[in-house]
Amino acid sequence: MKKIKSYLLHCLTTGLAICLLTGFMHCKVSAASDNSTRAQQILKTMTWKEKIAQMFVVAVPAKDAEKVQKKYQFGGYVFFENDFKGSTPKKTRAQIKKIQKASKIKMLIAIDEEGGTVNRVSKLTAFRKRPFASPQTIYKKKGWDGIRKDTTDKAKFLKNLGINTNFAPVADTPYKSSDFIYKRSFSTDVTSVSKYIKTVVTEMKKNNLVSTLKHFPGYGGNGDTHTLIITDRRSKKTFTSRDLKPFSAGIRAGCDMIMVSHNIVNCFDKNAPASLSKKVHKYLRNQMNFNGVIITDELSMTGAAAFAGSSSKAAVKAIQAGNDMICTTRYKDQFQAVYKAFKDGKISKAQINESVKRILIMKLKRGIIK
Repeated sequence: MKKIKSYLLHCLTTGLAICLLTGFMHCKVSAASDNSTRAQQILKTMTWKEKIAQMFVVAVPAKDAEKVQKKYQFGGYVFFENDFKGSTPKKTRAQIKKIQKASKIKMLIAIDEEGGTVNRVSKLTAFRKRPFASPQTIYKKKGWDGIRKDTTDKAKFLKNLGINTNFAPVADTPYKSSDFIYKRSFSTDVTSVSKYIKTVVTEMKKNNLVSTLKHFPGYGGNGDTHTLIITDRRSKKTFTSRDLKPFSAGIRAGCDMIMVSHNIVNCFDKNAPASLSKKVHKYLRNQMNFNGVIITDELSMTGAAAFAGSSSKAAVKAIQAGNDMICTTRYKDQFQAVYKAFKDGKISKAQINESVKRILIMKLKRGIIK
């Protein structure tokens, strides 16, 4: 009798567990399906100019930011340090609220708040007593609990200002402390970087802050593409055994966006920077199985603009390569160039619809679009 009761109890608990798990999976699938359906509905209401504008994340204009948004309907604005100088949290919240009010589709309000050497707003005492420390410093002092708490604190701090997107975390794995990207990275050990990326992306998701892994496929020991055209001559084996692993960890954890670098990575494509390369984007989609939003690094940087001949040409090449969004400080010329390329049939309607749908799904997932 005891054995029968034990068996029945086991069946009951196992069945309950299966029901709960099935229900949970059904909820996840249902939510994804709902977001896709809603995104498709929104897409049908948009003009082609609005769709193309949705693919732009623009440096917030110093003047008339609301008027500019009302005219173009960009997908996002990115804020830099100068945009906060002389302001206060209250003024920033009011400014962002006005910008969002001018938006038919709520915007990504983005920032580079990595911690350490790259902080745009927390370094200003009017906003925070102390700037966010670097991931290396936090981990040395407080371990993984410190990384989780820092990510949560950062998310709450940014969202309180109206900022819903962070161009972080940095997924690059440098080789030594003298490498360009080292101070912005977590470690020279790829296993540690992978765990860091998984941890941060998971915490950002909990707080509904859009995450952005950068800079695909990995800087390694290369120099600065802000001022240089960089060629990376490392082997594909080096990337698959090292640099790509943190990006894979982030993708599995559910990262929202991946930012592509301007390095020319020979083993992927000798003829174009990664940000302008169809081969790199196909690899990210097909081999890395990334279904989220792909965004460029800033397109006026030397690594892209000088290579393409101008930032406008770089914008067109970036979309043709497969980027869903382009990050820019020169929106007027670039928007016109991309729109003209679309009108001339150099960028297809299908590609634009696919990219904009990805953007809308991401905004729905993170609660930016209610």
